[in-house]
Amino acid sequence: MQKKGRTTTPQIETLRRSQQKKKSAADPAEVLDKAIYHLWETINDLEEIQPDRVEHFRVSIFGSSRIRRGDPVYADVKKLSYELAHAGIDIVTGGGPGLMEAANAGAVEGQIDSKARSFGLPIHMPSEEQMNPFVDRVFRHKTFFSRLHHFVRLSSAFVVFSGGIGTCLEAFMVWQLLQVRHMKAHPFILVGDMWPGLLEWMKETMGRRGLVGPNDLDLVTMAGAADDAIPVILSAFEEFRKEKHSNDQRAAGTRRPARG
Repeated sequence: MQKKGRTTTPQIETLRRSQQKKKSAADPAEVLDKAIYHLWETINDLEEIQPDRVEHFRVSIFGSSRIRRGDPVYADVKKLSYELAHAGIDIVTGGGPGLMEAANAGAVEGQIDSKARSFGLPIHMPSEEQMNPFVDRVFRHKTFFSRLHHFVRLSSAFVVFSGGIGTCLEAFMVWQLLQVRHMKAHPFILVGDMWPGLLEWMKETMGRRGLVGPNDLDLVTMAGAADDAIPVILSAFEEFRKEKHSNDQRAAGTRRPARG
C-alpha cells in the first residue's frame, strides 16, 4: 500500500516534468537584463583601463534649445565659446538648436587661428531637433544615458546656462559625479540669473535637513555672465597645459635610448 502524498500517476509525472522544464527554461526578459548588465560592466572595465593622460581640453556647454538668436543669453553663450575656441579649447554641446547652436557657432568662429573643434552629441527624439550646422564632429545617441556618459568622457569643464528639465538633468548629473568623486575635480559653472535661486532653495530645504553638506554646494561656481566664467576655465586650461607638457617630457625621457 502506497503512502499518502507519494502517489505517482503518469499524469502527475508529466506535470512534474513540465514544471521542471519551465524552471530550467531561461526567462527571455531575465536573459536580456543580464546581457545589458554585463555590457555595462564591460564599459566600466574599459573606463578603468583607459590612459590617465588626457590629450585635449574640452568644455561641455549645456543650455536650452528654446532660446534663440537675438536673446542676450544666446549672445553670451556664443561669446564664451568664441573666446574658449580662440584659446584652443574644444567645445562640446548636444548639437541641437538654441544655446547649443550658439556654442557651436562661437566655436567655429573662434577656431580660425586655433585647432579647436566643435563637437555635437545629438539624440534621437520623437520631436526631432534639427542638427545645427556648426558642428565638426558628430556622435549620435539613442539614449540620454549614453549621451550623458559621453559628455563626461569628453570634457574637462562644464558650463551650464539657462535651460529646462534637460539642462537640469545634465547639470545635476555632473554635480553628483563630482560629489561622489566618480569624476576628477573639474570646473563646474552655472551661468545666469536662474541659478542663484536654485542654490538658495537647496540651502534652505536640503541643507537645513542635512540632505546636502556645505562641501556639496561648494562644488559649483556661480557666474553672472560669460565674462565671469571665462577666466575660471582659462585658468584650468593653463594648468592642463602645464601638466600635459610635464607628462610629455617624462614620456619622451623614457623613450630616449641610453648612451653607450
